[in-house]
Amino acid sequence: MNKKIFIILVNYNGYKDTIECIKSLKNLKYNNYKIIIVDNASSDNSINELNQYVSKNIILLKSDKNIGFSGGNNIGIKYALDNGADYILLLNNDTEVEPNFLEYMINAAESDKNIGVVGCKIKYFSNKNLLWYAGGQVNWFKFRGEHFGYKEIDKGQYDTFNEISFMTGCCMLIKREVIEKVGMLPDEYFMYFEDDDFCVKVQEAGYKIVYEPKAVIYHKVGISGGGEESPFSIKWCTRNRIYFMNKYKYKVTKAKLVLSKLFFYTTRVIRVVQYYFKGDKNRAIAIIEGIKEGRKFVKERELKCQM
Repeated sequence: MNKKIFIILVNYNGYKDTIECIKSLKNLKYNNYKIIIVDNASSDNSINELNQYVSKNIILLKSDKNIGFSGGNNIGIKYALDNGADYILLLNNDTEVEPNFLEYMINAAESDKNIGVVGCKIKYFSNKNLLWYAGGQVNWFKFRGEHFGYKEIDKGQYDTFNEISFMTGCCMLIKREVIEKVGMLPDEYFMYFEDDDFCVKVQEAGYKIVYEPKAVIYHKVGISGGGEESPFSIKWCTRNRIYFMNKYKYKVTKAKLVLSKLFFYTTRVIRVVQYYFKGDKNRAIAIIEGIKEGRKFVKERELKCQM
């Protein structure tokens, strides 16, 4: 087995993390890989700093504008496909990896022709005993992907290889044929929920998504979006959840969809009130803006489909 792997790192004003990730990847035991760095129009000194690492096996691609997580990765995916990739690994630039993680993931992918996507165990970089992701599922009541093991101490309770329905885009190994069949990442999300959407498409195309616990990486969670609870993250997660819910409403009955929407909007109102009482105006506004933009985007997409 000597499959050609392209590892894609999307960088936006985060060259220090990207460089640390590259250094971590250089310790991989698997050797048939190339690293594609896609710079998403960084405004800092990223290009100059990252240029120092360009080599035969490290390629730097530049976008002339910030096109988000999906758009940045899609630039890398296209390059990988054009250059003979057997597998493409999407990897957040704010991660560091165990030397054997890629080998474990490839072995898992090769074990079954129906496996299309492989995920790994992801721990917090700041606390390497604490789990961030240990498999996941799409919750069709809440219309979002959920992490198993989230913020649990890793005691081996998630050490079983199994099939899952949601894999985070933080670390996702994808077979070439899957992308050729279902397409690249949906770019209408910009950031967040593109992995949820991609997982749904992969499974609807008949492929399995699996979790390989022997493969382990460490995530400096939320740096690219300013933190898990930053106004930026809250706004985009709110906006994109509304769109995801509308796009995949056929997954549930009409009655369940009504309940899901009631739950979503009620909990958003409660959170807005809670944030205001705490004096956290920016997060409250982020929810309101996310709802407005999400509903507006859904209407725009529906009108476009009618044309």
